[in-house]
Amino acid sequence: MPSCFYRTLILLTAAGIASSLACGRADESPPPPLDPSSKRVIQQGPVVGFASEEGAHVWRGIPFAKPPLGDLRWRAPQAPEPWTGTLEAVSFGSSCVQFAGPRTASEGTPEGEPMGSEDCLYLNVFAPRFEPEAVLQGEKRLPVMFWIHGGGNSIGDAKLYDAGRLAIRHQLIVVTVQYRLGVFGWFSHSSLRGEGATPDDRSGNYATLDHVQALRWVRENISAFGGDPDRVVVFGESAGGRNTLSMLLSPRANGLFQRAIVQSGGIRTSTLARAEHFVDAEEPGDEWSSGEVLLKLLIRDGEAVDREGAKAKLDAMSDAEVAGYLRGKSADQLLSIYEGNRLGGMYSFPQMPRDGAVFPKADAIDAFARPGGYNRVPVILGSNRDENKLFMAFASPYVTRLFKFPLWVNDERLYDLGAEYGALMWKAGGVDEPAVAMRGVQGPSVWGYRFDWDEQPTILWSDYSKLFGAAHALEIPFVFGHFDLGWVTRFLFDEKKRAGYEDLSKSMMSYWAEFAYTGDPGRGRDGEEPHWTAWDESGTAAAKFIVFDSEEGGGLRMSSEAVTQGELIERISTDPRFESWRERCEVYLSFVGRSPLMSEERYESVGEGACQAYPLDAYPWEE
Repeated sequence: MPSCFYRTLILLTAAGIASSLACGRADESPPPPLDPSSKRVIQQGPVVGFASEEGAHVWRGIPFAKPPLGDLRWRAPQAPEPWTGTLEAVSFGSSCVQFAGPRTASEGTPEGEPMGSEDCLYLNVFAPRFEPEAVLQGEKRLPVMFWIHGGGNSIGDAKLYDAGRLAIRHQLIVVTVQYRLGVFGWFSHSSLRGEGATPDDRSGNYATLDHVQALRWVRENISAFGGDPDRVVVFGESAGGRNTLSMLLSPRANGLFQRAIVQSGGIRTSTLARAEHFVDAEEPGDEWSSGEVLLKLLIRDGEAVDREGAKAKLDAMSDAEVAGYLRGKSADQLLSIYEGNRLGGMYSFPQMPRDGAVFPKADAIDAFARPGGYNRVPVILGSNRDENKLFMAFASPYVTRLFKFPLWVNDERLYDLGAEYGALMWKAGGVDEPAVAMRGVQGPSVWGYRFDWDEQPTILWSDYSKLFGAAHALEIPFVFGHFDLGWVTRFLFDEKKRAGYEDLSKSMMSYWAEFAYTGDPGRGRDGEEPHWTAWDESGTAAAKFIVFDSEEGGGLRMSSEAVTQGELIERISTDPRFESWRERCEVYLSFVGRSPLMSEERYESVGEGACQAYPLDAYPWEE
């Protein structure tokens, strides 16, 4: 089906580079020595961490919920149990269950193999270093930044993000959180709504509730670390950005945070039908709905020989039997169903079903446009100018690769056109349209940005500024102030331009910190940055977002270039840079499954039916 092109781009991730762009390498060395001055007492009991090399206090692997094992699989998270003695918080909690990708393969887990544990609901805390008696209290407590990692909501790990530099430089408390991934985090099925199940248990939105539970933990415990529970910023990138927007949408998160920063996010919720029904139902479900997954499980287990037999078997089972069957599967058995649906470790599945309890029934944009439709807080929404180039470099036929690694662009015109419209569509759906909707409700407390930095080096014949540009995830090192990303560093950061990218990083960190302190990025924490003004809807020429770039690239500046998805679809049809309808349809096809305005039916009708001549197999993407 045509939507699998977009899925391929997103799932193929250049996963090694994407995960390396976190903000530092995962620390697999022996646990550091305890620092007695880091001892704090929280509701679960005493906890002691360590002092990082940079001078931050760090506490790793603090449980914020009971392990979601056995009967607690596919249930709302429950408050953690207290412990006896002192918790030595110097080692990360386990990764959540996922397929190993290129990065994890380099750490010893073969690529494509299941890894991690369902017992993974842990968080990490980074803070300036204080003696116990000097921990800030009352009005002196520090703002809290609550980071949600990306990874398509099916891979990723909080341990990849070293937030110590951000915490020290701007006197912040930073929390990084794990959450259930993939089928363990979002799985909606009627059999899981049995006796004793709460509305949250029935929701299918377990990972979303993990974020809510972690925010509850912050409200109850962060004062012990010197953090202010009334100044909490939720921020995240990619899937983490989507999850940040989900905190705005979910009534369960109301009052648990006061600001939000969405980095390259967007929001695509699912109807209950898409999440649960068979693909051939009157109201069709997703090809990876819970109903379809159950049929695949029954056939694989020999309970049926074909799809119709599996349906008959399922019809004969009670809800209790189906729930027991599902919960009786090991994590590896469940994950193996998705083996043919994964690339780079990530896999496709319905996310964020609109259940009416954890998520409203309304579409996200409709909710953002309605007073009372979401949790109204100051918000920053942003994207990168060349988002899709991270994926295209590893998938596009317009790139020459050696052993899957990109070397150079072999058709710059078509590569750049596809990247341009792909990133603009991302911006329209993830920044501009939500900003306009929220701006109409909450007034001038919405800010936008576009990240434009693209000064990668040229190595031999490979110009990585053309291959990647301002690609997806590239802003993360700038936000956390870390540019030592292991093997990938030399391909992304030119040592001769270090002063320029470090200056840009200082500016971005300053804006993020000022937003955490005041709810307005303004002129940054030191008051010396260009004024980042709120999204202005007073006219087409009004400033709407800030552009982040080095001085060499034009510097920090405001821009008014907002777009809508509908405008982009129309613009492609008349853009003279395309030489044929085949080229236009190639871009349109990449929108199927990504934009609600470009269904498979709409694709076939574009250009008075011109795109009917170019189905998926007319293009070389899947060869």
